[in-house]
Amino acid sequence: MSGITTGEIPKILLIGSGDLTTRLGHLLASAEPETRLVLASRSAERATRFANLTKLAAANLGRIREVEAVAMDMADVDRTAEQLRRIRPTIIFMGASIQAARAIMDLPKDLFRRLDEAQLGPWLPMHLTLAHELMQAVRLAESRAVVVNSAYPDTVGPALAALDLAPDVGIGNIGNIVPGITWAAAEELGVSPAEVEVKAVGHHYFSHHVHRFGEARGIPHLLDIRVAGTPATVDADAMYARLAGGLRRQGGKEGQQLTATSAARLLLALLSRTEHTLHAPAPGGMTGGYPVRVSRDGVRLDLPPGITPSAAQAVNRRCQLLDGIERVNANGAIQFTEERMAVMREMLGYHCTELKVADARSAATELAGRYDAFLRRHGLGV
Repeated sequence: MSGITTGEIPKILLIGSGDLTTRLGHLLASAEPETRLVLASRSAERATRFANLTKLAAANLGRIREVEAVAMDMADVDRTAEQLRRIRPTIIFMGASIQAARAIMDLPKDLFRRLDEAQLGPWLPMHLTLAHELMQAVRLAESRAVVVNSAYPDTVGPALAALDLAPDVGIGNIGNIVPGITWAAAEELGVSPAEVEVKAVGHHYFSHHVHRFGEARGIPHLLDIRVAGTPATVDADAMYARLAGGLRRQGGKEGQQLTATSAARLLLALLSRTEHTLHAPAPGGMTGGYPVRVSRDGVRLDLPPGITPSAAQAVNRRCQLLDGIERVNANGAIQFTEERMAVMREMLGYHCTELKVADARSAATELAGRYDAFLRRHGLGV
């Protein structure tokens, strides 16, 4: 990725007006360094209301920030490219999906439990579509912005990388679980979390499963834990159990605060002259999440000693099977596991063995229609 070299006040384009992006806007508007925010949504009215809310809330904290609103439709690639040329963002944050990953959590408990067995992989069209359209617009506009993606980056990144359209990096997922692992390791070792350094390699499935169930048995991942720079041995089962015990946290919509802070940390690091160590998915379009070093010069891997990038990515490719992703082919086509897709066929009447990136929107339209019909069948409305 190209680094950030502008001497002007950085301009961050936030795409989407859902819960995550609006939380992120508030964090950025009240943070240093000063940034100019542009909030984009399909609805000009919604963008305006949230832009003004962000601006006025920041003023309450003594921060006078410029927050612009713009209507933007990812489906119109040419128009989006024109807008990118006008806005000239330093960073673009993709915070929009056709359907949020957490949407099924609103189902009655039994329906959620059964549909959740499909995991996130089969829902890929909902997250790939808009990211693909955005990246086409970025290339068309010849934008030099750093693109940060929140929409299932662990798989969207490598799918788009095959077409040379990958966002620079993602947020959340591995970045969400490492704070909990750090606290849990500190409690196991009887030290302060400030003394503990964790480097983790893991796919979305790992981070999603561990915080919910407090165990990682059979889930491919890598973990390096050090205290004051010295390697430490921790009982992994006991450590992970703490995440569903004393360190259990709220998930769902309220849990988006953790994802928003993960995003804010990365975006602010991208504006810093000093390197920051953190975790992020899909750096350079790689599969899954990794420890990275981030600054205005870009994002680079910061793997544990003795671990090569190819070995780390191989771990994440094994883990993605549990999320329902069989593989991402060299041409960007995504193959799904039959086990996870069988749940979608049984519950929704939807089935897809292989998805080409170019077909993502039509697949998302079909999947949305199937899900709406599923809701109506169960008297849940749409």
